[in-house]
Amino acid sequence: MKKLAGAGLGLRREMLDELIEQVPSEVDFWEVAPENWIPLGGSYARKFAQLTAGNTFTTHGLSLSIGSTDPLDLAFVQQVKAFLDDHGIEFYSEHLSYCSSQGHMYDLMPIPFTTDAVKHVVERIQRVQDVLKRPLILENVSYYAAPGQNMSEIEFTQDVLQQSGCELLLDVNNVYVNSINHGYDAKAFIEAMPTGKIVYGHIAGHYDEADDLKVDTHGADVKDEVWQLLRHAYRVHGVFPTLLERDFNIPSMVELVNEVEIIKGIQREYSNIEQQGLIA
Repeated sequence: MKKLAGAGLGLRREMLDELIEQVPSEVDFWEVAPENWIPLGGSYARKFAQLTAGNTFTTHGLSLSIGSTDPLDLAFVQQVKAFLDDHGIEFYSEHLSYCSSQGHMYDLMPIPFTTDAVKHVVERIQRVQDVLKRPLILENVSYYAAPGQNMSEIEFTQDVLQQSGCELLLDVNNVYVNSINHGYDAKAFIEAMPTGKIVYGHIAGHYDEADDLKVDTHGADVKDEVWQLLRHAYRVHGVFPTLLERDFNIPSMVELVNEVEIIKGIQREYSNIEQQGLIA
């Protein structure tokens, strides 16, 4: 199993041929959604296996629906475990949300921030981890409404992490988007996350609908406010592996690598500060 380090990039199917010819050395690890690769055979499967054999990969799923009241699809979780094992991938991350309710909804919906929801999610996480034989990694998600809320997002996230034994994918852009949309302190949210639970992070672009409404799109360059929040996350938690997400309006590999290099530059900056003993 290959460990995560440095700066990563999301792999999309249309990148395969280019990457088979040459994998950019600047990208330390790659991320895929298992659902997009498990059913593939033929040349896609061969090329993908070639890439995973020589490079470090993680996964970020789309359809686990950990917060749903629908039954867990444990047969699917078994497929994910086999996919991870076949490709030597240690990490399976997903969203702290749900995407099904008596059928798939094709969107990520917010879990109510309640103590009952914590208990429900924790039980489901533990069942998934029993099948995976590894911790589940859950991402803090962007959301645009908070139905039935009786605790803060920070409290909800902390309780799920502590009680389930799962780990955290810290999405810095989602923290920024939520902080604007829901009027909270993004730095305080970052500071409240448990350092020892952070496996890796995400950074991405978003759309400015209005001064007080940001939409998490993954379809634009990362904005300066989000880069600054990533710096704060490194200042608080130390440097952790961080991946650039870009899901549409995808530019050339050269342009993507340029943004990956920004991540790596910030990581070098804060690694040097840590080595000098200037970060507690």
